[in-house]
This record gives sequence, structure tokens and C-alpha cells, in this order.
Amino acid sequence: MRVLVYGSGQLAQMMYLAAAPLGIIVSAVDVVTETVVNPLSKKATGVSLRDAIQEANAITVEFEHVPEHLLLDAQKSDKLYPNIASILAGADRVREKALLSKNNIPNCDYLIISHVDQLNDVVARLGEKVIFKASRDGYDGYGQWRIGSASELSALREEFSLLDLEKVPLIAERMMQFDREISLVGARSKDGQVACFSLAENLHHEGQLHVSVAPITNLTDALQQKANDIFETLATSMDYVGVLAVELFQCGDELYVNEIAPRVHNSGHWTQQGCATSQFEQHIRAVLGLPLGSTELIGVSAMVNVIGCSTINRDLIGIPNTHLHWYGKEVRIKRKMGHINVIASSHAKLGAKLKQLIEFVPVEHFPKLEGEAIRLEKS
Repeated sequence: MRVLVYGSGQLAQMMYLAAAPLGIIVSAVDVVTETVVNPLSKKATGVSLRDAIQEANAITVEFEHVPEHLLLDAQKSDKLYPNIASILAGADRVREKALLSKNNIPNCDYLIISHVDQLNDVVARLGEKVIFKASRDGYDGYGQWRIGSASELSALREEFSLLDLEKVPLIAERMMQFDREISLVGARSKDGQVACFSLAENLHHEGQLHVSVAPITNLTDALQQKANDIFETLATSMDYVGVLAVELFQCGDELYVNEIAPRVHNSGHWTQQGCATSQFEQHIRAVLGLPLGSTELIGVSAMVNVIGCSTINRDLIGIPNTHLHWYGKEVRIKRKMGHINVIASSHAKLGAKLKQLIEFVPVEHFPKLEGEAIRLEKS
């Protein structure tokens, strides 16, 4: 069996590694050159894109910003999972908001800004603390602007006047006073079977995910079920097939959807060692119509992103149940170079292991690590 992945980064690489033990061959597409490549070596396979589509049993994506003409070609093959509408909903915040509204899913109060004159209503409608997000192509904190008072709006007005807001509108959202950011990664199969992983707690720095912990601290059955219900509502509404990530704000006992990602997700990397089935294997199973795997927990997990540096000491894998996943990229500021998964039997023991981990990494590139280690150790 063969799976073709649009995108040739680390997510395609990890799908390749997860599929290999099942005897499934994964190829990737460099969407810039439209070349079919090996997901590990990145070398061209010599197979044309047209032939790769024909040979594949399923076609999927590793990120939602695939050029639309490539998605349309893949959709014509009737092998694209998730479907094009689901991928485009994840790629466009206007479509995403429409999807949430259609399904009565709680989310942040917002306005769609397609002309600078609409900024006049922002503070009156949303309050003085507002986050503006580009409706397309924004991620890891890029394409976002924040104001903390009405006086800051005039400077943004000048910046936004230089943008083509009709082509790429902005979403203006009320900044929520949430307790924490959490996410749910789950999968839906072709026959409608749903399997959700445990909720993960996410710590961000400058708009980029740095640490995920799963299961979240103080997890209740009611909160997990509420998240599962949101996932199933969205996945069923989209006739979704594959792994879907839902990012959430927790406010007391209530959950509000921040955004969705129609693919395997950074906040689900902990599943590689923390669950009976990883999100990557689960996605391969789902898009090929194979039975979904168990999402049973193996332990309490932390995923730590390695961002913008390559100077970590690989002796860190000597910490029991600590695993390094390296992407083989050239170092750039804010670039995800790899991640570290740490597994323990409790949140407190996980915190103690994260304290050990600090000794092996340049702390300036891991601003959330020590604080999270202390918090977990006290839990």
C-alpha cells in the first residue's frame, strides 16, 4: 500500500517512519517544485507527480497551506483524505469561523476585517484587548498583531492600509482571559469510527508551541468528554477522514475552540512514545481505511520542541524514557529543529525528569522548560 503526502517536512518524515513497520510506503511532494521525494532523504524519487497520484492508495497533506491547484488535482483522484473542504477550512480562518458557527461550537468573539474602515468598530465590539490574525498563511505567531488599548489601534491602521484586506481579510478576536491552552488530537475513519487521544496542555512563547504535557493536569472525565464531543461534531460535519487537531481555550469548565488543524499536529507528538498508537500511525490507518489503533496511555508525557538551535547534548537520551526526534534541518531562528519526548509514571515524576533535561540543553532556547518542570513537580 502507498500513501502520497503533500509537503515534505518533518510531519511527512514521521508519517513515513510510522508507516514502515506496517509495510506501507510513504512518498512526499515538495509543493514548491512539485517533485516527488523520499520523506527522509528529500531526494527526488524519479516518479512523476501524475504517476505517484495514480500509484497511491491514499493522498494526504502534512500542512494545510498546499497550493490549491495541487489539492484540486488530488481531489479528482478520489483518494484525498481529508477532503479538500476540510483542508481549506484549516487554511482559511474565515472558513474556519463559518464552520464553527454552523456547528454552534463556542469560540472567541470576532469580526472579519476586509477594509481598514472596519477598524472603527473593533474596540466598541470586542473591547480594547484584541488580537488580529491574517486569515491565511499565518502560523507560529506570524501574521498576528495585538493591541492592549484603543490608543494602539492607529499605528495598526497605518500598517493594515498597506495590506490587501479584500484578498486576505483579517480576523479580529477578543482576547480571552482563559485558564490555559489545551488541545485535542483525534482521528476519524472512513466508516465514521472516532478515536481521540487525551487532552494535552500547551505552553507557548512568542506565539510558538514550546511544551505540551499529556494528559493535562487536573483532567476530569467531563472535560475530556466535552472536548471529544466538539471533535466528533466537527469531524462528522466535515465528513473528515484522518487525524484532526482542535486547539482550545479552557475557561473554568467551558471550552472554546481557538483553531483547527486538518493534519497531524505538533501538540500530538507526545503520542509517539506516550500512547499505544501514535498520531502518525493513526493517520496512516485512517486514510487507508484500516482499523484505528488504541489511544491508551502508556504514561504521563511531555513533548519539548527544540527551536532555533542545534547545540543540545544528545546524552539527554540517557534520562530513562527520554526520546529525541531530530528533523535534519538547517538552523534558523524560530525553526523547529526537532523535539524531545519524555515519559514518566506521574506528573510529579515527569517534572523531575524535565529538571534533569535542563542540564543538556541551552536554556535560552527553552524559556518554558524550567517553569513547567517546577509546576509539574509540585502537582
